[in-house]
Amino acid sequence: MTQTSENVTWLTQEAYNKLKDELEYLTGPARTEIAAKIAAAREEGDLRENGGYHAAKEEQGKQELRVRQLTQLLENAKVGEPPAADGVVAPGMVVTIAFDGDEDDTLTFLLASREYASAEIETYSPQSPLGAGVIGHKVGEDAEYELPNGKKASVRILKAEPYTG
Repeated sequence: MTQTSENVTWLTQEAYNKLKDELEYLTGPARTEIAAKIAAAREEGDLRENGGYHAAKEEQGKQELRVRQLTQLLENAKVGEPPAADGVVAPGMVVTIAFDGDEDDTLTFLLASREYASAEIETYSPQSPLGAGVIGHKVGEDAEYELPNGKKASVRILKAEPYTG
């Protein structure tokens, strides 16, 4: 997944299908389930002191926020091919870097939008300082990015391979 501008998000067909399936679930079965929870809690009586009702309403709010996020994302999505396995860092790749040229101090991460984030691998956005700093660099090259304190940091690209999920 690649965000190249403020409004366009590039997705692989697989990612697009996954997000579309999630949206269909949230707007179908999940809405029915939460409506049933709210109705059951409402029947318990006084809503001001009904913890189950308030929890269900909060869950409903979170679901609807996710529905809006997915709808906007998919409306602005462009479906494309995964990045080439040519050693050039691009969104949708798993990248391994060494900090300040120290081959023992490394980090491996997925360069992608937060929609790809998982517990399996750390994810950095292409718009993050590190993400923006490494894009376009080849394996073996050094890249520079700005730290939160305004100083510059240098990393060496050790590996860049397309993410396979």
